[in-house]
Amino acid sequence: MKNDTSNGNPEEAIACIAMSKIGRVMSASGSKVSLFCVKTCRLLSTSNGPPLSFIAFHPEACEIVAFGMIDGTILVCSYFGHQARVELRGHQNMITGLAFPRARIVLVSSSADGQICVWWGLSGVVKKRSRYIQSSEKWPGPLVGDTRVQFQSDSTDFLVVHKSQLAIYNLDLECLCLVSTFGSIDFLLISDYIQWSPRDTLPAPISSAVYSCDYLLVYTGFCDGAIGIFEAKSLSLRCRIAPYAYVPPSISLSVGHIYPVVVSAHPSKPNQIALGMSDGTVHVLEPLDEDPNQGGEHLLLMSNDNGADP
Repeated sequence: MKNDTSNGNPEEAIACIAMSKIGRVMSASGSKVSLFCVKTCRLLSTSNGPPLSFIAFHPEACEIVAFGMIDGTILVCSYFGHQARVELRGHQNMITGLAFPRARIVLVSSSADGQICVWWGLSGVVKKRSRYIQSSEKWPGPLVGDTRVQFQSDSTDFLVVHKSQLAIYNLDLECLCLVSTFGSIDFLLISDYIQWSPRDTLPAPISSAVYSCDYLLVYTGFCDGAIGIFEAKSLSLRCRIAPYAYVPPSISLSVGHIYPVVVSAHPSKPNQIALGMSDGTVHVLEPLDEDPNQGGEHLLLMSNDNGADP
């Protein structure tokens, strides 16, 4: 598949990809959408439509797929859009995150202006609940940019990731706990959870975060190259890995501002993650269990240089 770049500038084409439980991969760039079979490596079909910004399959009901669009519209379909279930309108900005809980036909969506929506009744009368993520007084400016959502295993609680914060919400859109960047120490009880901001200022905004495969940890990348490992339930910081612990000494961290653009968790090894870096390299880290408070001395590291392209 080639990116749809009608204006000749590939950096302006928004690309998104998702894989279903039965091995179907859907990829979109611009207005072009393609469906692939992983097992046979065959292109099954292509279609054209409004530019997409996010795709999500239901983790169990594999025939259900949600498409998020640049204009904030969401389309929930039965398998590759042949049978439209419902069109959801409520966001005012580009969709940057979609997630289904495992055991329910409910959809959580997020957009580039920090709005989160929960949608019920996707096959009939749709009900919506909406709110904007909480803003820290220390955060410089409006809460714009990618806002991602991910459900916690079989729970109905979900993780919200924004460059300003990590947070856990439930389907009533109550904030159960939150860690915000650019904040001083601050304890505030919310239900049975604690909201807190780390002492001093966190080194940089958050670039990416993901649950470990056992959903006990949240691996978080920061824009200064550091990796934070948080307890999933309370979002308390377990350890921080400095960038010099995994970036080769031959690479100057001050040149080109190298940091993890995306963090991905291994599907069966809860202590292994992959980092896709802004300079095009990939690092696989395995923080060892002997001493989680240490950095490079307790890391297994594999790297792959993919060249200069991010």
